[in-house]
Amino acid sequence: MDPSNHTRVTEFIMLGLFDHPHHQGLFFALFLCVYIVIIMGNSLIILAVVLHPPLHTPMYFLIANLAIVDILCTSSVLPKMLENLMQEKKTISFDGCMTQLFFFTFSAGTELVLLTIMSYDRYVAICCPLRYVSLMSRRITISLAAGVWAVGVVNSLVNTLLILRLDFCGPNLIQHFFCEFPTTLALSCSSTYLNEIMVYMADICLVMGNFLLTLMSYSFIIITILKIQSSKGKQKAFSTCSSHLLVVTLYYSSIFYTYIRPTSSNTLDNNRMAAIMYTLVTPTLNPLIYSLRNTEVKVAVLKIFPFITK
Repeated sequence: MDPSNHTRVTEFIMLGLFDHPHHQGLFFALFLCVYIVIIMGNSLIILAVVLHPPLHTPMYFLIANLAIVDILCTSSVLPKMLENLMQEKKTISFDGCMTQLFFFTFSAGTELVLLTIMSYDRYVAICCPLRYVSLMSRRITISLAAGVWAVGVVNSLVNTLLILRLDFCGPNLIQHFFCEFPTTLALSCSSTYLNEIMVYMADICLVMGNFLLTLMSYSFIIITILKIQSSKGKQKAFSTCSSHLLVVTLYYSSIFYTYIRPTSSNTLDNNRMAAIMYTLVTPTLNPLIYSLRNTEVKVAVLKIFPFITK
């Protein structure tokens, strides 16, 4: 059927996060608090790294980049979700949906590559400590960070431009609480073959590729730590990467739970709960992990904000 005979969709209707209308006010207050915690926690990490000279190292520079990505990821989803929680009809304009698609995909892809670069940084620090200064110099670190952001932009831009060429002229109910590629592509009344191929390639390159590279880095790290004779040396070496390992485990667990599951368990509730993990829970826990488990960050925060101890 000729798509030109149909009226183009100008807005989408979203299912929302919960099916309890009488609890919407409670959920609004809860997620508003979560959003504030995410913004404040990650901003605190960024300020600590920028204002405290001892944290001007490659590792903390990458941690600050991760904090920016977490703010961007959550801000691409949560404000609209909060708005819809207070409305009976949960809608998003077509342009708003495309914008949300771009920024969410951009932040998700950027975080995957960034976590890989962070694991490489830990690999160099533990396995090649004498070459760390040269392999992770200021110029190289900035170049790596710029490359990370560039990959995120290109990936998101290509996939968003491809979805803009599609026709949306029929159903407009998104089976999710935000715009994501699988649920949005399902509503198109034109062929999505090319889009699905590109999304599949992005999943292989960004998700599996970065996961394997991260796994490889930590395999070498574990082998190196096991070769250390003293238990104190092993503990010191592991402590330098334990926070990042915890963040990586948390992030990839939520991704694999979302995308690598039996079809029978791929229910709407499971999809929504998994999305909460990587859009809300992970950005909330990351600054806590890097601050509570890191003495240098805690010292920096206390020096910048001395009133916290009072």
